Amino acid sequence: MDTKHNLIIINPGSTSTKVAHFENLNCVSSRTLPHSSDELGKFGSIIDQYPLRKQAVMDYLSSENILIEEIGAVVGRGGLLRPLKGGTYTVNDPMLHDLKTCRYGKHASNLGAIIAFEIAATIKKPAFIVNPVVVDEMEPLARYSGFPEIPRKSAFHALNQKAVALKAARDLNKKYEDINLIIAHIGGGISVAAHKKGKVIDVNNGLEEGPFSPERAGGVPVLQLVEMCFSGEYSKSDIEKKLVGKGGLVAYLGTSDCVQIEHKILDGDSHSKQVLEAMAYQISKEIASCSAVLFGDVDSIVITGGVSHSRMVTDWITERVKFIAPVRIYPGEDEMAALAEGAYNVLLGKEQALQY
Repeated sequence: MDTKHNLIIINPGSTSTKVAHFENLNCVSSRTLPHSSDELGKFGSIIDQYPLRKQAVMDYLSSENILIEEIGAVVGRGGLLRPLKGGTYTVNDPMLHDLKTCRYGKHASNLGAIIAFEIAATIKKPAFIVNPVVVDEMEPLARYSGFPEIPRKSAFHALNQKAVALKAARDLNKKYEDINLIIAHIGGGISVAAHKKGKVIDVNNGLEEGPFSPERAGGVPVLQLVEMCFSGEYSKSDIEKKLVGKGGLVAYLGTSDCVQIEHKILDGDSHSKQVLEAMAYQISKEIASCSAVLFGDVDSIVITGGVSHSRMVTDWITERVKFIAPVRIYPGEDEMAALAEGAYNVLLGKEQALQY
C-alpha cells in the first residue's frame, strides 16, 4: 500500500497568502487568504507581517480539520536568498537568518519558509522550499546594468515560470529543453523571461525592473528618482514603499485590484483604462525585448499569473506581440502543485533535498 504524505503548502504573495493541503500530489483543499492594503499597511516591514500571516494559515488548518500531527512536511515558497540552482531545499538556520534579516531583499515570499519551518518544527517534520525566486540561469551579457557596482540580478517568479514552461512544452508536443519561450508572469509583481532550451537566460528583476505592476513601480526614470531621494521629503523607508508596495496601479488608482479597475473601466472611467492599458503596454515592450535576446527564435509567448485572468489585459498584450510568436494564456499559477511535487519527490527519494 502506498504511503500517504500529507503536505501543507504556504505561498505568501504581496496581497494574499495561498495555502493548500495535498495528499501526495492530489490537492485536497486550497484557499487564498486575502490581506487588504489597510491591513498590511499597519506593519513597518514585511517580516513584521509574520504573526498575521501565520495565524491565517493556522486558522485555515483548523477550519479544514487538518491535524498538525498528521502532516508529513510543510512547504513554503522560496524567498529572496543568494543566487541558487533550481531544486528543493531544506529550510535550515542559515536560510532563516538570511530571510528574517532580509539580507538579499524584502519580499512577502521571505515569510514562506519562516512560517513553514515554525509549523513543521512543532511536530519535528521537515520544511522545504522549491525553486525560489532567486534561481539564477542568466547569461553573462544579461548581467550588465551600465553601472559596474550594480550588476543585474535574477529575481523572478521562478516557480510558476518553470511550471508553466513545462506545461507549454507539453502542449507543443516538445521538450522544454528543445524550445524557446517568452513567459510573462503578471501578478502583484511582474517578471518577463526569455527561456532558451530549458534555461532562463534573461529576466527583469520582478522587484525593481521592468513594467510597473499592480503594486510595484518597476523601472522608473533614475535621475528623477535620485532627485526624489535627496529632496528631504522622504525617508529611505518611504522611497522603498513607493517602489515596492505603493507603486504601480496602487499609486495611480489607489488599488491593486484589477477586477475593481475593470469594473470602473466598464462604467466609463477613462483614466483607469489608460493606466491599466499602460501596464499592458509596458509588459508588451518587455516581451519584445526578450524576443531580441532570443534572436527572434520564439516558439511561443506565454502569459500567466493572477492578472492573466483579465481578458482585457491579455487582449491588449496579445494585440501588440502576436507578430513575434503565437500567444498562449495559462491564467493563474501552478505554484502550489509545483511546491507539493518538489517536496513529494524528496519524501519518495526521487530527489535529494539541497542544503542552503
